[in-house]
Amino acid sequence: MNNSLKISIPRQQKILRQRHAKSKLFARACAFVTWMGAALLLILLYQIFSDGLSWLNLNFLSSFPSRFPERAGIKSALAGTLWLISLVAFISIPVGVATAIYIEEFTNQGRLSRFIDLNISNLAGVPSIVYGIIGLTIFVRGLELGRSLISGALTMSLLILPVIIIASREAIKTVPMSIRSAAFALGATRWQAVWSHVLPASFPGILTGVILALSRAIGETAPLIMIGALTYVAFVPEGPMDSFTALPIQIFNWISRPQEEFHQLAAAGIIVLLVVLLAMNSIAIFIRHKMEKKLQ
Repeated sequence: MNNSLKISIPRQQKILRQRHAKSKLFARACAFVTWMGAALLLILLYQIFSDGLSWLNLNFLSSFPSRFPERAGIKSALAGTLWLISLVAFISIPVGVATAIYIEEFTNQGRLSRFIDLNISNLAGVPSIVYGIIGLTIFVRGLELGRSLISGALTMSLLILPVIIIASREAIKTVPMSIRSAAFALGATRWQAVWSHVLPASFPGILTGVILALSRAIGETAPLIMIGALTYVAFVPEGPMDSFTALPIQIFNWISRPQEEFHQLAAAGIIVLLVVLLAMNSIAIFIRHKMEKKLQ
């Protein structure tokens, strides 16, 4: 018995050392991949800013696109992007959050619910070009909305709805059942418990999912190309039924041209797109932080 114990202890120590070695190796591999990704991102940002920063001025922001690089601007694309992302947020956020609340709080977890869960998860991984085809078939041709802002907004809303629904459901699941039970004990209905307790408690998590979803929508190009968003627009949209272009479309148009000046204009457009994205995310993060402090 003692001999077997003497043999097993060194063996266990050897296994333990091997596990620690594997753990350190895995941590170093993860750190290497992380820093490699960060390095590539910094290289890309350096290249973009070095090419496009010299083109950023008031004339670039206030001028319409032109076939002459020195006269070209991004006014119509910037206005179209702001219109588009506003309409997408107006459509997708209420629908996505309401769907998540209904599935989590008002339906029985049966076969139908599992079937819906499976389909929502699958839709989140569908390529964006497929949503472009759906938008072209239903909104542009079926409902005869044409190549308008509302067609683009509805198409992009379909694209990001699965992300918002999944993120909202996960945020709602994190709310303790004791909060619901306390509301029910005080005589609240299920809707009152959801509206007054569950939704405020899960709002920071929901807003995180909304930020990720809108960040994806603002940079997508393939669905907009599929529904026929214009590559040259010399006017600012004034309503949801107007034709439009967007920053990703304008950048794609410039980068596809052979002249080096247009490539630099595309880099300047990317910088503007990054600024819009960071501004939008900063506002959402500020709102989330205020809500978290209020809940505390």
